[in-house]
Parts: sequence; structure tokens; C-alpha cells
Amino acid sequence: MLKYYFAVASQKFLFEEEPLEEILRERINYYKSINKPIDFWILRNSSLINFPHLINIKKTINQPISAIVSYNLHFINWIKLRVGFVLVGECYGPPISCYDINLNKSNYYRYDNLII
Repeated sequence: MLKYYFAVASQKFLFEEEPLEEILRERINYYKSINKPIDFWILRNSSLINFPHLINIKKTINQPISAIVSYNLHFINWIKLRVGFVLVGECYGPPISCYDINLNKSNYYRYDNLII
């Protein structure tokens, strides 16, 4: 099992009220410039929140939730500072296997059911 860090908020907040796409696009470009592999994902309708030990997060937000997930605690802390109104935490899970990367029209990289 791997340790993951996450920042969660309502989908409305992340995708309508915050410039999340721009923030993550800038971060992807930064990672590319330093040849660092992308180590974060966006999970819409995150099943992560259904884990019993995280159910209080679901109660706190009380709306459809999305999560930004990473192996990198510093990245999640950076998201917390940059976006602000997110809840952060950590959990353990199996490795996330990534498939073919395709850049779609919305400028998000898609991995099967994961979105970057």
C-alpha cells in the first residue's frame, strides 16, 4: 500500500469558483521544465471519500466532492496555499496504474478514470 495525500473540496468550488485548470496547467509545465514526472491526479466524484475513516469529510462538505491526490505532501500543501478552501489529509491505497496519456480538449490529461 502506498501513502497518498489529498486535498478535497466541492466540485463546484474546484471547477467553477477556482482557476484550477490554470493552476494545474502551470504546475504541469513547471514539472516538464525540470523533467519531473507528474505525481498528482484529480478524482471527480471521488470514491476516496467513501472510506470509513474519511466519512467526516463527506459530512463536512455535503456536496459532490472531488479530490486532488498526490504522493507528494509538499504538492498538496502548495495546493492548500494556492486554492485555500480545501480539506487536506492522507490515506493508504494500492498503486494507481496509469494508462495511455491523451491530451483532450479540456487540457486535462486522462488516465482511464483519473484526470490530471
